[in-house]
Amino acid sequence: MSLYTNELYLEDITRVADVGLPWEKLKGKSVLLSGATGLLGSFLVDLLLHKNADGLNCTVYALGRTQKKAEERFSKWWGDNHLVFLPYNVNQPFVRNDIGTVDYVLHLASNTHPMQYATDPIGTITTNIIGLQNMLDFAVEHRATRFAFTSSNEIYGENRGDVEMFDESYCGYIDSNTLRAGYPESKRCGEALCQAYKTQKGLDVVIPRFTRSYGPTMLLSDTKAISQFIRKGIAGEDIVLKSAGTQNYSYTYMADAIYGLLTVILCGESGGAYNIADEASNITLKDLAKIIADHAGKQVVFEIPDAVEAAGYSKATKALLDGNKLKKLGWKPFYTIQCGIPRTIDILKML
Repeated sequence: MSLYTNELYLEDITRVADVGLPWEKLKGKSVLLSGATGLLGSFLVDLLLHKNADGLNCTVYALGRTQKKAEERFSKWWGDNHLVFLPYNVNQPFVRNDIGTVDYVLHLASNTHPMQYATDPIGTITTNIIGLQNMLDFAVEHRATRFAFTSSNEIYGENRGDVEMFDESYCGYIDSNTLRAGYPESKRCGEALCQAYKTQKGLDVVIPRFTRSYGPTMLLSDTKAISQFIRKGIAGEDIVLKSAGTQNYSYTYMADAIYGLLTVILCGESGGAYNIADEASNITLKDLAKIIADHAGKQVVFEIPDAVEAAGYSKATKALLDGNKLKKLGWKPFYTIQCGIPRTIDILKML
């Protein structure tokens, strides 16, 4: 079975496709996105192409490094005139004289898990800065209506102990003189670069800030804690927790994250940053591990991480995001963490 024949996955697509967003802003338009085969980008591609059946007539330019990977992931749509795959490494200049106006440009590509942070720190930083600038230049050159830079909960750093949840104006502590700082600091710099393009080039930008996202479109190579837990649950193995598990984080199911992204793109204020987060999906790492272990009928066991793994782990112990600003635009997620995790495992088990 593939995602395209999985009833739960198709239900996710239908649910987001049926929400009351101003879809008319995308009718007959074009959307170009980097990171098209990733956890979030691939669901967005599926959603927009599915929505075309309702007359959206939206062309999707999907950027990725490997055509074979894209062809396998988007097998349902391969050959559809509304899907145009463009092989591209975002750290290289992006010049396409064969493309006219592109209405919406989204930079989703990024190193997004601990092993990448530890083993490719240069690529982690350059994708969020040089890759972003290449995409911003493309958006200006191709007269984009709006540009979105997908930022991260990690830009807030460590909670200073003065707030319970981070709103969009919060700025916690990050020790910039460390290897692990490459990801959050480059995301911070990327946000500032977007504001520079807004002021100097007149580009309309928005900044959705994702929490720790998960779902059945996750890459099996992902080394985030939640991804490792889910893989163990699918395999029917004990869940391995490599810390005391007291870290308290916000999470978002893939479909809700993309629903939030579209809400920001279609309804957000120019220049605005928006947390995509819901209090119902705040949870400690040990409780998250227990949900998965219980669903798999297994136990949670503890293990010391090796040096490479530990180097990539976030140092934040409490990172809960306040999503009220986004909710005022009408976003209301479908899934709590208690519902989303079993759903993810159930879908992946059938693939």
